[in-house]
Amino acid sequence: MQEPVLIAGLAAVFIFGFFVMRKLDRFLERERAALTGETARTADTEPENAAASVLRPENKGDAPMGRLPAPSAAAPLRDTGKSILVLLAATLVGAAFSAFGFTEANIIAVYIFGVLVISIVTTAPLYSLLSSVVSVLVFNFFFTDPRLTFHFSDPGYLVTFAIMFMIAFLTGSLASRLKDNARQSAQAAFRTKILFETNQLLQKKQDDPSVIDAAAGQLLKLLRRDIVLYLAENGALSEPRIYRTADSAHADLTGGAERETAAWVLRHNRHAGATTDTMPGAKCLYLAIRVNRQVYGVVGIAMDDVPLDSFENSVLLSILGECALALENIKNAREKEEAAILARNEQLRANLLRAISHDLRTPLTSISGNASNLISNYRKMDDGTRSQIFSDIYDDSMWLINLVENLLAITRIEEGRVNLNRSAELMDEVIAEALRHVNRRSREHTIRVAGAQELLLAQIDVKLIVQVLINLVDNAVKYTPPGSLIEIRTRQQGGMVEVSVADNGPGIPDEQKPRVFEMFYSGANRVADSRRSLGLGLSLCRSIVSAHGGTISVSDNVPHGAVFSFTVPAGEVELHE
Repeated sequence: MQEPVLIAGLAAVFIFGFFVMRKLDRFLERERAALTGETARTADTEPENAAASVLRPENKGDAPMGRLPAPSAAAPLRDTGKSILVLLAATLVGAAFSAFGFTEANIIAVYIFGVLVISIVTTAPLYSLLSSVVSVLVFNFFFTDPRLTFHFSDPGYLVTFAIMFMIAFLTGSLASRLKDNARQSAQAAFRTKILFETNQLLQKKQDDPSVIDAAAGQLLKLLRRDIVLYLAENGALSEPRIYRTADSAHADLTGGAERETAAWVLRHNRHAGATTDTMPGAKCLYLAIRVNRQVYGVVGIAMDDVPLDSFENSVLLSILGECALALENIKNAREKEEAAILARNEQLRANLLRAISHDLRTPLTSISGNASNLISNYRKMDDGTRSQIFSDIYDDSMWLINLVENLLAITRIEEGRVNLNRSAELMDEVIAEALRHVNRRSREHTIRVAGAQELLLAQIDVKLIVQVLINLVDNAVKYTPPGSLIEIRTRQQGGMVEVSVADNGPGIPDEQKPRVFEMFYSGANRVADSRRSLGLGLSLCRSIVSAHGGTISVSDNVPHGAVFSFTVPAGEVELHE
């Protein structure tokens, strides 16, 4: 008889334990789902400027991300019902144990186990305390002599009841603490996860509006409350950007009182609005997006008379901190870029002034000296001398004119103020036009044009490409001795036309080739007439060719010399019938 009783008792304990473990497992699963089941992912939540923008949640009945569902009015009734059912089950199991002859110690263990289950399945620690007291009373009522009364015959039961109460209460308290620790651990894990995702999301943004859009999207998913956001611009608030939930009931979050509250937060770098002592009549709680004393914006959160809990407030402040750091990084990058541009402009200005001070003095001195000589000694000079002086003045003035034209052209192109007037042009005609304007010293050189057999059309701004050819030919004339050969070749490569200007002069060293197209770089080679170059012509060529969508390069000529090649888009003939 003892074996069936033992088996039945163990089966009852096993079933009861299995039921408890299932409840515990479901509870922990619900905790994890409530805290980490929905991640704070948002790509491009569009703000509302003129019309409302809505972020639709997965389920309107879900709790906001990171929060457990708020206890409803029926929660105490449910917890009371659960406690009664667990104590009833423990009593039935205790009655079975008593019928089968188990000792009172086993029945006491069942009640202690029941208190542990109650502490897990209920929401308030109070139920653990009450169930400990009730379990002692129920045990006394049903299982001590005399039964079905609250009297007891053995004084030793006082110690039994006290120990039973303390063990049950301590067990329930430890279970409640374990449950709280699980909730706190899940909240900490969720907080770390959302901050990591927010940080990654904000790092991808390149401007202020996209940063606040991303941060507002994270806050919307976290809090499920309407958000209004202002950027700080020159000490004032920008136009508001409103982000609404799908079930938003707020008609106006940017009225006079709301904007006044946001402006106060911007000025004083402190929170204000709903749930605070400063301007509590506002609909939103306003906080500064700040790094130390620097305020980059103000965020307003519609409160609906429901304040944020401590966990929400902690994550909110962390997200705003990440947002402020992202805005500060963008500001620092922008200032660094502006400083680099300013330094580059200053360097260009210094180079230009240095070049002008050294290289413009020679032709100006020559022009003024020759002009003074003509004024003083014109009648004493023969025709050949006067002609040579006039020729020198002309050459120096043309050098200055070419310099000024290059400076003006490269300035307009670098600033993006040049509109290309493209048209389909014959390259042979463009080359012929350029050769009519090259330096007069080109007469001392042999210039040969080796065009393609077929007629080549290019879609170009003819004036600018003529300037490129003039600069390349003049460059070859300057850096090669008299009598050198300069050859201009054209050919088509796919959808581009390639033009090359080759000479058989001393060439360009390999270490200088990467820099020959830089502004103000003239290399170590001297100009044939010993006049130093300003280094603007090739830089201008690169800018013009790049504006056409082509490329320019330099290579060695065989057996010696240099070849400058550039490409421009090929053109097509349009037939009009």
